[in-house]
Amino acid sequence: MIEGKDIICFSNDWDGDPLSKKHIMQRLAKRNRILWVNSLGNRNPTASAQDFKRVLKKLKDFARGSRQVENGIHVFSPLAIPFHGNAAARWINRRALRWALRRACRKLGFRNPITWTFVPASADVAGDLGERTLVYHCVDENSGFTGTDKAAITNLERRLMEKSDCVIVSSSPLLETKRQHNQNTFLVTHGVDVPHFRMACDLETEVPEDIKTLRRPVIGFFGLIADWVDLDLIRSLAHARPDWTFVLIGKVVTDTRALQSLKNVHFLGQKPYQLLPAYAKAFDIAILPFVMNELTLAANPLKLREYLAAGLPVVSSAIPEAEKLKHVLHVARDRAHFLESIRQIIESGKTGPQISISRQMDCESWDEKVEELSRILRNLQCA
Repeated sequence: MIEGKDIICFSNDWDGDPLSKKHIMQRLAKRNRILWVNSLGNRNPTASAQDFKRVLKKLKDFARGSRQVENGIHVFSPLAIPFHGNAAARWINRRALRWALRRACRKLGFRNPITWTFVPASADVAGDLGERTLVYHCVDENSGFTGTDKAAITNLERRLMEKSDCVIVSSSPLLETKRQHNQNTFLVTHGVDVPHFRMACDLETEVPEDIKTLRRPVIGFFGLIADWVDLDLIRSLAHARPDWTFVLIGKVVTDTRALQSLKNVHFLGQKPYQLLPAYAKAFDIAILPFVMNELTLAANPLKLREYLAAGLPVVSSAIPEAEKLKHVLHVARDRAHFLESIRQIIESGKTGPQISISRQMDCESWDEKVEELSRILRNLQCA
């Protein structure tokens, strides 16, 4: 692992669920110092109550300045105008962000930092913070998210890639599209916290009460329930097999009314990361039902490896990164194939967490991925 470095990390909000960014930075923080910069916003805001609350929280967090959240990690919440297609807004953001971040770095004693950004919107300030190295780490096709200014995000990302010392991507489709703009582009797939999710295989792990009494078999999903989750597919599966129970765990940010009337479909809400192995223990089969679009075809969903580390048999939509794992999971080409794959697993009797499946993820740990990332930086003599 690289060590003794100061790292400015542009990412999502620290208080959110632990995504790949947090897993990586928490491990780097064992031997380096991290200034985690909360989200600059990827989509244009709306007049919704949710976005209004988010703005108020941003103002409150900004007033607090940088704060230490873990050993080696300080979090800073900048103020930014999230209209990335507006030249005036970007001019204001560039100057305000540069001043605020340089001030935060001075207070922390950062010198010649590495800027490690997951955020295309950082393009106007990344590289202008006195850093020694600029790394763009792309884990999604960011312009594909609903509500984004596609042209503006695409342009910002291109500029960021062109001036970065290296680009890291998490999937093969991203490698193909991003290395056109930077020859120093490297594929490092996501890892998984194997010991954490393997607790689903532990006899001592207690299944939570709100899932314990549901009728078996339980076909489960956990993660953000957004417009890339194929709810029509789940609806058709639930209609076809009313004797199966479908459980969806996670924050809902899309219209789920079509499923609400189905007695064998249960929304259990968002659960703490610490409890996910306990819920996984109650699953007979885990599913990744994704709509096929620009965003999902480039995705490398964390939950695939989390399901597998929990020892669960998995049926996934045919996204490229699932295809690469087809030796340990089932890839379904259409609705009929999805239904048949689930049926075959149930009839085989090999359902629920199995240590033999979990062991397939032993070489996919986040520790291994951070070592791989460190080697890339050292070999480029970037860090």
